[in-house]
Amino acid sequence: MKSSGREIEIIGAPLDLGQQRRGVDMGPSALRVAGLATKLEALGYTVTDRGNVAVPVAEIADRGDDRARFLNAIAKSDELVAGYVSEALKRLAIPLVVGGDHSVAAGTVAGVAQHFRALKQAIGLIWIDAHSDINTPQTSDSGNVHGMPLAAVLGMGPEALSHLLGWSPKVLAQHAALVGIRDVDPGERENIRRAGVMAFTMRDIDELGMRAVMEKAIQIASAGTAGYHVSLDMDWVDPEEAPGVGTPVPGGATYREAHLAMEILADHGGILSFELVEVNPILDERNRTADLATELICSAFGKKIL
Repeated sequence: MKSSGREIEIIGAPLDLGQQRRGVDMGPSALRVAGLATKLEALGYTVTDRGNVAVPVAEIADRGDDRARFLNAIAKSDELVAGYVSEALKRLAIPLVVGGDHSVAAGTVAGVAQHFRALKQAIGLIWIDAHSDINTPQTSDSGNVHGMPLAAVLGMGPEALSHLLGWSPKVLAQHAALVGIRDVDPGERENIRRAGVMAFTMRDIDELGMRAVMEKAIQIASAGTAGYHVSLDMDWVDPEEAPGVGTPVPGGATYREAHLAMEILADHGGILSFELVEVNPILDERNRTADLATELICSAFGKKIL
């Protein structure tokens, strides 16, 4: 059964082990303070906030191998995220995961994919980010696991994430699209080519326009699937508009480009699940980034100017 589309479950995932700048664990609270649930209810949704998934504390968690720090701890939290997501879908609600760093995506996608796998259906994936997040422990210079979740869901590793729930890959490369990347490591370029995933850079957005890029991404993620998961990293937006992120990169989406992308997603109606990550209130200005994040989520769920 498919969701009626009018019920949303908010799932907080305050995971901050995937990167080295503290504060992103407060991202879910910042979105709640920005009125996320109330604003979605104003659009006609029934909203249930499931609270936060339990996550380890960095100071006492096992770092493990420096090529993928805290990998096992992240995998355990992501398995919990997957469970929350799968249960939401069973209740015919749309899971809305708010992070936390982008390593939570391995859990979110696992939960969505698991649910639809039981229905013998594939899912698509639209990954909206300044970074491609397709590193593996072998290609990463930093060892930051928040740079690895796309590789994980495509089955490239690391195994602790790629084989969450006991199977891999969660998404086939032909059903996945990267949107808006502009900061890509050398090893990631090779991984993108090896995986065969379609990547639209900021240059593509400059040359083709946001509408054309989003329509192409939706077509890729929709073809032969039940619908698609949207994973939105706030560092995709230009840091002039979204300063409260841990890895800002100049030259991102403008305020209106970001809203247009979300509005196009809403128009299409293929969203199975949604996550927004990497809001860091410590680095923010008067909760500006969380306010914008909340606005973008509302646009993705149908808020219009008229």
